[in-house]
Amino acid sequence: MIVRLFEDKNLLAKTAAEHAATAIRRAVGDIGQARIVVATGNSQLEFLDALSKSEGIDWQRVEMFHLDEYVGLPITHPASFRKYLLEKFIRKVGLTRYHLLDGDGYPREVTQRVGENLTSAPVDVAFAGIGENGHLAFNDPPADFETELPYLVVDLDEACRRQQVGEGWFADISEVPRQAISMSVRQILKARQIIAVVPDARKAQAVKLCIEGEITPMAPASMLRTHAAATLYLDRESASLLSPATLVALADAG
Repeated sequence: MIVRLFEDKNLLAKTAAEHAATAIRRAVGDIGQARIVVATGNSQLEFLDALSKSEGIDWQRVEMFHLDEYVGLPITHPASFRKYLLEKFIRKVGLTRYHLLDGDGYPREVTQRVGENLTSAPVDVAFAGIGENGHLAFNDPPADFETELPYLVVDLDEACRRQQVGEGWFADISEVPRQAISMSVRQILKARQIIAVVPDARKAQAVKLCIEGEITPMAPASMLRTHAAATLYLDRESASLLSPATLVALADAG
């Protein structure tokens, strides 16, 4: 895993978007199409906005997969990740090939159907974030590091649900769904490249565990360290709890 550190979240987002755009253009040029996985949430807003403005991408040749979604939440709800993706990415770039996770219907049927499409060919680049509790997608600790299923129906822990309230998606924790559909950790790691965009001070403890702690299901995002082509994008705030030795090593690396 490569870690890149930036002074602010806007420069982070711009650079990560340039990385993502390059990966997409290369896949389209090499094999005629690009298959991507897209994350949601407040941490991804600036990144997706910058990516949507990237030039030279033939979006008609891009196929998008949804990383995670709440169970039982209608697409009209402000916190719906389907709504988020449609408004903030899909319609902006004119994507026509995309697979959204409908958690408001029959979630286990959705995991099978979308999972079959997802695993039909390699994913070129997956975008991800890291939760305040260290989750990767909605794989809260302790995450399942063993399953080969592409998607799971998972239980959301209290820390994860409180994060959604803190980000303003829900008025109270009682409104936050208790389950979600999530891409599995192993499936995320099957992507040829992973771009993890993680700004803001509220992610600092999770970032510290991801980079400096053990690779463990209790810190799900720590598994990114096992991927040869994963890049973690941090700003000064999200990197604020890293040790001086780690910061020196990051500076030396690049």
